Amino acid sequence: MRRILIVLGGGRRDGNTAQLTDAFTKGAVEVGHQVETISLAEIEVKGCLGCNACRYEKPCIQKDAFNSLIPKIKEADLIVFASPLYFWTISAKLKAFIERFYCIGQEDKKPPYGRYEKFPVKDSALLMTSADNFFWTFEQAVSYYQFAIVNYIGFTDKGMLLAGGCGDTNGKPNIKNTDHLEAAYRFGKSVYQNE
Repeated sequence: MRRILIVLGGGRRDGNTAQLTDAFTKGAVEVGHQVETISLAEIEVKGCLGCNACRYEKPCIQKDAFNSLIPKIKEADLIVFASPLYFWTISAKLKAFIERFYCIGQEDKKPPYGRYEKFPVKDSALLMTSADNFFWTFEQAVSYYQFAIVNYIGFTDKGMLLAGGCGDTNGKPNIKNTDHLEAAYRFGKSVYQNE
């Protein structure tokens, strides 16, 4: 059994991304994993101020929900970053959440790859939805995820589900008319299957 924390960066309660995470959750729970979803639309997590007051595991000085999320982050085996595509990358809410990882970094005397601190060892995954489905639709978002989460923070990537073609930006969620919900369900069931 693994502890999975899903951080949902979309704003619509029953939008495409919320439905995608629900399908992932269903698959993961069926095989015995414990899953908790945090919706950043329902709590306030501000972006990093760059003030350095939190350097090396001191609490952030901002009075929002992030400090209360730190135990959940540390307890999780897998953190799933879930977002709709906004202006060709992840949502601002999810980006703000990621920026705040700065306060859980520990001093690293010999940082690899230009890092300045070390972070808890975690697995990660990316779930994204978009109206468009071009070959380049998710390129910027995937680049950010791979560079910031995998290469810099050092999480181990367990996979990505990039659900394009979920309807136009003026319409209602259309993910139910795609194969993406079934793919998310299978992803949730199999994310730790080979271990």
